[in-house]
Amino acid sequence: MTGRERVLADATARGINIEFVERQAARSLDEAAALLGLPASSVIKTLVVKRHDGDFLFALVPGDRQISWGKLRAVVGVNKLKLPDASVALEATGYERGTIVPLGSTNPWPVYADSRVAGRIALGAGQHGVSALVDADQLIAGLGATVADITD
Repeated sequence: MTGRERVLADATARGINIEFVERQAARSLDEAAALLGLPASSVIKTLVVKRHDGDFLFALVPGDRQISWGKLRAVVGVNKLKLPDASVALEATGYERGTIVPLGSTNPWPVYADSRVAGRIALGAGQHGVSALVDADQLIAGLGATVADITD
């Protein structure tokens, strides 16, 4: 099953309506947003974060913001978090960087969404050159995500 097929199967099982949009490769998040006709804040970065105990979590971050490590650590209730290298992220999710999304991940890690994730948003779609468009509230509810202020 391809990454895109895994995303669709998981979204369908969770009752999340999803639309796939093929697009040319983008050199930046702003360029990707322009190609999709969305503001940068609506292009959501899915970050794979490694906990000190070896488990992982997903952080959903608006494209015009950066993760706040202090805020995320406080919400998760741990003292240490870090971004793993690309090979570890691939092993943890089954997706390459640039395609990562919680939907269809090979492991169902907990999801933390920044409180600014709202409206119609674009995410990775499990394969390069494709974005997944979803309603943020539907995605957050379907994933059982924790919503909190986790960015600066």
